[in-house]
Amino acid sequence: MKPSDGDRKWGFSTRCLHSGSLTDSRKTGLVTPLYPATAFAYLDVDDYAYPRNFNVPNQKVLVEKICALEGAEEGLVFSSGMGAIFTVLLGLLSPGDHAIFQNDLYGGTHYAITSELERMGIDYTFVDKVDEDSLENARHEKTRLVYIETPSNPLLTIIDMQLVAEWASSHGIISCIDNTFASPVVQNPIEFGIDVVMHSATKYLGGHSDLSAGAVVSSARIMEKVLHTAVNTGAVLNAQVCHLLERSIKTLTVRVRQQNRNAMEIAEFLNEHPEVERVFYPGLTTHPGHELARKQMKDYGAMLSFEVKGDPDEFVSRLRLIAPAMSLGGVESTVTSPRLTSHAKPGPEARQKAGIRDNLLRLSVGIEEADDLKEDLDQALGL
Repeated sequence: MKPSDGDRKWGFSTRCLHSGSLTDSRKTGLVTPLYPATAFAYLDVDDYAYPRNFNVPNQKVLVEKICALEGAEEGLVFSSGMGAIFTVLLGLLSPGDHAIFQNDLYGGTHYAITSELERMGIDYTFVDKVDEDSLENARHEKTRLVYIETPSNPLLTIIDMQLVAEWASSHGIISCIDNTFASPVVQNPIEFGIDVVMHSATKYLGGHSDLSAGAVVSSARIMEKVLHTAVNTGAVLNAQVCHLLERSIKTLTVRVRQQNRNAMEIAEFLNEHPEVERVFYPGLTTHPGHELARKQMKDYGAMLSFEVKGDPDEFVSRLRLIAPAMSLGGVESTVTSPRLTSHAKPGPEARQKAGIRDNLLRLSVGIEEADDLKEDLDQALGL
């Protein structure tokens, strides 16, 4: 479903609120009605609706809104972020094909690649550094796709989206990005030429730690291939969750902007703290990707990670306000140890290669008062 010309002229916050919404023609309500039906009539209709065909009303409304935010033609919503990611890989790659992946990806994505693609006859290469030389060295005649994540999980590595997009386009390769960490508020990869944009909508798009969903947007041509696989694999998002997710996106801008402000303040605080070894946050001028982040991001995001000098598990146990919890992007601040959660499956050797040390903690900054968060961090650091 394509966003209308009127949608594209609206400001970002207006699109969050109004794009895609269906009018309640019977009772004139201001929110899209919920259509929970899984059975729809098929006679005398151009295209009968069925949830697994990704064409029931609440799915279509949600897709139009996300497309309007990312500047895309078409899209699909899924029951999880990994459902979205792997459907894209299966839809765009065939046995005998080759793909290039950034090495420091989200651990779940990395594990899925290493455990599933080879047995499906799909070859792949991980690159430690994403630049033109590395990409060119990894490419061969069967390369069909390149996949990046920026900022990366959990080290907040910044990748040059325009460089990747232009390199891929020059070789007829499809470029894909996981845009979860940034959210559409912070960056829009399609503006830089990236072909396919994916989200774990469980995170910032949902924003309240109460739903699981994924999203993919791209051109109509590419999404036609992804849709074929999506219908066959069936990782469909039900109408109730679509309804909740549409509601959540209406407040996306105000939530993320507050989180971004807090994250900048907390990153500066931790960067000066004597019990912290290193802070990874692109808003800091000491971050190696800071200048590139200034160029391609509208803000620096609400995710950061840091290495503590003491026992990371003991530090986490002393937190009172910030919750030790998996996932990210919610309105409440959460902290997690990548070695125990998101990057446990790849194993210590893979973590070491990616630069993920055992004392690294990932912080998802919420909308609380920044002073309260800093006080909690300070007391847990134990000075």
